[in-house]
Amino acid sequence: MIRYILRQCKNELSKIFGKWFAYPVIEETVNLDGLSEHMSKHNSPFSKGVIKGLLTDMVNCIKELLLEGKNVKIDDLAIFSIGIKNKKGGAADEEDFSVSKNISGVKLRARATGILLAKSLNLDATLKKATALTGTQTTGAGGESGEETGGETGGETPSTGD
Repeated sequence: MIRYILRQCKNELSKIFGKWFAYPVIEETVNLDGLSEHMSKHNSPFSKGVIKGLLTDMVNCIKELLLEGKNVKIDDLAIFSIGIKNKKGGAADEEDFSVSKNISGVKLRARATGILLAKSLNLDATLKKATALTGTQTTGAGGESGEETGGETGGETPSTGD
């Protein structure tokens, strides 16, 4: 169940000023230790420690391959790649370009694949309205909970400039 809160766009310069949008409530962030424990409970013959060791090695290997200029695809998860953060303005011409003047760094990019594609997530997602501070369920206008299922949300929420 994905709980959400509503926030209004307060940016007066935005085309969407005054409109309301849903934002997910993140209950917790699960680290490798937590993921390993969770995976070990799914009828796995491997212990939490073995799984965590494999995942730790996987993360290190993905970083190594990315820094070699390769993309890494993990089916049904994501394609990981490196992006370049260019400084604003750019170079006037090719001869004027230099790494120190025109690049501020690199970034990790991840594009969903397989069962994590937006289309698939929309079919599986269940949404429920939550309050911003208490995290409790609220009631919709018809007296029922603000629950929606399976892709009825209309896709991605526009950026509000927050």
